[in-house]
This record gives sequence, structure tokens and C-alpha cells, in this order.
Amino acid sequence: MTEYVLIVAGGRGLRMGTELPKQFLSIGGKPILMRTMEAFYAYNPDIQIIVVLPHCQQDFWAELCAKHCFVLPHRVADGGETRFHSVKNGLALVSEPALVGVHDGVRPFVSQEVIARCYRQALLRKAVIPVVDIVETVRHLVPEGSVTVNRNDYKLVQTPQVFDASLLKKAYSQSYVPEFTDDASVVEAMGQSVALVEGNRENVKITTPSDLKIASVLVEEWSI
Repeated sequence: MTEYVLIVAGGRGLRMGTELPKQFLSIGGKPILMRTMEAFYAYNPDIQIIVVLPHCQQDFWAELCAKHCFVLPHRVADGGETRFHSVKNGLALVSEPALVGVHDGVRPFVSQEVIARCYRQALLRKAVIPVVDIVETVRHLVPEGSVTVNRNDYKLVQTPQVFDASLLKKAYSQSYVPEFTDDASVVEAMGQSVALVEGNRENVKITTPSDLKIASVLVEEWSI
């Protein structure tokens, strides 16, 4: 079955505090988005990569590709008003039957083992997301203040979130609501259960200056 990945890269860098959108920031001499794409290409050179970018950033992306002699095959889809609309636009380029993953453009350190695990299980379970344990103490806000909750009852969600393409397209035919915070929430809204698989803790989403510092260390260790 054909494998696709929609790499959603619509960030504006507000939390990073930079004028340059975070997906274009460089770690180890190469833009983050390029490193993210390379992770999926290393997993499967035949994977169909679709990068979802705001239309206003696409010329700059083309310039970056030329500057870095970046020729990894991919197509570009227009980003939308929200992440929901961006993914929906990317799905228009997906042909069925297929498995399609949706991945944050600023998660370049997803391991090949996690990618393979997600696609393999999606073939069986239709909807799969990678998660990691919470190691910090967790408190729940209540009207009276806050209370400690059992952290073992919760997981941190990562990407890629991988689905049967027909299932995901059907899910994205629903009307948008603010509660759709990721692809799993969109799929669950129509009654589909989502399977959990183990992620990798290095698969951080680079959104703040401190994340960028961590990434600069990881890129040396991973030699990517």
C-alpha cells in the first residue's frame, strides 16, 4: 500500500520570538523542515512527501531548496486558516488506497523505528498515534485551586499520526470545531478508536528558544 506523509509547516515563530518562521530556522547548518523530511525519506525512499506551507512562504521555501541544493522529491500544498484546514488541503493530493501520516514540520528527531511502528500498526488498526510517558508531576486545575492527578493515566502525544487514507479523508469532511487539536481528535469525533504506540522522547516539537538549544545538541548526536 502506498505510504504518504503530510508534513504540516505553517508556524510563524511567535513563541520562538523570531521573524523567520520556525520551520525555516537552521540547526546544524540546515533548515529544520529539511531535516524533518529527510527522516521520512530515510525510513522509506518511496514515501510520498507532501509539505503543507502557507502560500506566502512557498517562494521562500523554493529559494531555500536552491540554496541548500535540496532535491528530495516532494509536493507542496497550500496551508489553511488552521491546522485542520491545512491537513484537509494536503489530503486532496493523496490517492487511495493508502496509509497517510501527518507530522509536525518542526519534529526532525522522530526515529525511523517510531515511523515504521506507526505505519505498520496503521495497516492493522486504521488509526495510530505515538505517545510517551509523562515523567513530571501533573496537577489538574479545579475551581478551588488544583489537585495532583495520577500521571500514569495520561500520555504526551507526538506525531506522525498515521491513518488509513479513506478514514482520514472521511474524518476531514466534518465541519471544523475548535476542539480539533490534532488528527486523532478529528478521527475520534466520528467514533473511530485510536491505537497508541510507543514514541521516542527525542521527538520534540521545536517551538521555543530552549527547544532550539536542545535541538542543536541532538543534531550532533544523531548526525543527521
